[in-house]
Amino acid sequence: MDFVPKGYCVFDKITGDLNKDGIDDCVLIIKATDSGSVVTDEYSGRLDRNRRGIVVLLRKDGGYALALENDTCFSSENEDGGVYFPPELSIDIERGNLLVLYSHGRYGYWQYTFRYDHSDFDLIGYDDSSDRGPIVEDVTSINFLTHKKEEKVNVNENAEGDDEVFETTWTDIKQSNPIRLSEIRDFDELDMSIY
Repeated sequence: MDFVPKGYCVFDKITGDLNKDGIDDCVLIIKATDSGSVVTDEYSGRLDRNRRGIVVLLRKDGGYALALENDTCFSSENEDGGVYFPPELSIDIERGNLLVLYSHGRYGYWQYTFRYDHSDFDLIGYDDSSDRGPIVEDVTSINFLTHKKEEKVNVNENAEGDDEVFETTWTDIKQSNPIRLSEIRDFDELDMSIY
């Protein structure tokens, strides 16, 4: 495909309408192919640690136009996950928004919601859940459009799952400049706790 930069391959492809014109657009998750980033792990054998990126193509005049390219914003799917496997990245398009979801199995998830704004994709929402097996410990939701943050903390110390009792706190957040997808160097370095 013409829009895949040199030294990269297509890792995943997602389609859906991102600019609300009723026509499916295309999102490519790309992965570098540098042989120097293939390592040998004593337990897992050969691992491709090349970083991944994103290319967003908007459907236009029967073809596609490049809307965004960020070649290395996602770590490899083979990163060291510590005592657990590395979080699983998935991309989706929902109600015109681009969703970047990291699932970490029984430990929870975190998700970034982006909206197309004529020249880039702005972060409009962030959600996460910290879990301990089937028990949800806390949930955070940030709405960058309303500048509100909701935090729910499980106060039932004897919860076994589906019987959590949440205490909810709402706060106003301050954000001087929008977070743009094109400017994110590394999703692993995004610190949402500052809001």
